[in-house]
Amino acid sequence: MVKIMKLKSMNERDIISIITGKLGLESADNRLLRPLVGPGEDDCAVLEICEGRYLVSSTDMLHERTDFPKGMTPWQIGWMSVAVNLSDIAAMGARPLGIMMALGLPPDTELEFVEDLVEGMNDCARQQGTSIIGGDIDRHDELTIVGSAMGLVDAEHLVLRRGAQVGDVVCVTGELGTAGAALDALKHQSDAYPYVMKKLYMPVPRIREGLALAQTGCLTSMIDMSDGLALALHDIATISSVGFRINAASIPVHRTVRDMAGSETRLVEWSVYCGGDFELLFTITSRCVEKARKVAKFTVIGEVTARGITLEQDGSTATVEPKGYQQFGDKV
Repeated sequence: MVKIMKLKSMNERDIISIITGKLGLESADNRLLRPLVGPGEDDCAVLEICEGRYLVSSTDMLHERTDFPKGMTPWQIGWMSVAVNLSDIAAMGARPLGIMMALGLPPDTELEFVEDLVEGMNDCARQQGTSIIGGDIDRHDELTIVGSAMGLVDAEHLVLRRGAQVGDVVCVTGELGTAGAALDALKHQSDAYPYVMKKLYMPVPRIREGLALAQTGCLTSMIDMSDGLALALHDIATISSVGFRINAASIPVHRTVRDMAGSETRLVEWSVYCGGDFELLFTITSRCVEKARKVAKFTVIGEVTARGITLEQDGSTATVEPKGYQQFGDKV
């Protein structure tokens, strides 16, 4: 008897792997299209558009019930829907060219909601030096937003997930665990600091940092951490065939998040296994750390090893499981 698999028994990355395995690169006229990075391999697909220059492109789909936390204003929903796309562009060390946004709108949606939504999209795009260049609208049972972002990067500055080497140091921009703290507060209907909620509702894509760091020529790999630190580490480890040793005490966490956590166990859950922070995780050669510090703020949290992904905390070592935010399978 043939076993019928259903999506609810699988995780997001397994589904993506199956889908990309079905996709061929053969065009209609039988010539092979050869993207430098194809479907499912990185934060963005990468195509060479002229000698020495690459176009990077990414698409994200967001749904009201699964992607937009309670309490968000229409403006914040619009902001976030653009930010998630630009975060992928940042992870490639690219400069955004423009964003296409498609809106699936329930027919009873108020016009004012749509106007505020679009203003949020526009404000986020403009803050990051780009703009909404087109899109589509249609009728849908649930608010659904699909964004497609494009960016441009010189070949010498392109950074991929593949490339981490044993002995490199592991770094992150910003602070982790803030979105996890906010989501926990929403789940338990408890108080949260305004700073924490703002970080969840208005994530800032690290375009400036991604560009500046990539242009140093020091980075060996980079990835967007919107799904959490743990999954980001596993993604780079898989494609680069390496491992990681992470120091829990070195993970940057805002003092208000520490106050909210109340325990180291909860702090690890928020900073390692929760998504929504939209920071960048990257690896860099140890000799280049000081050079990179001149162009961007970041924190060294560990090192690249030959195998395994471990978290060192208070003299003990634990395995970092491949858990985080995923649309299918178990979620934190």
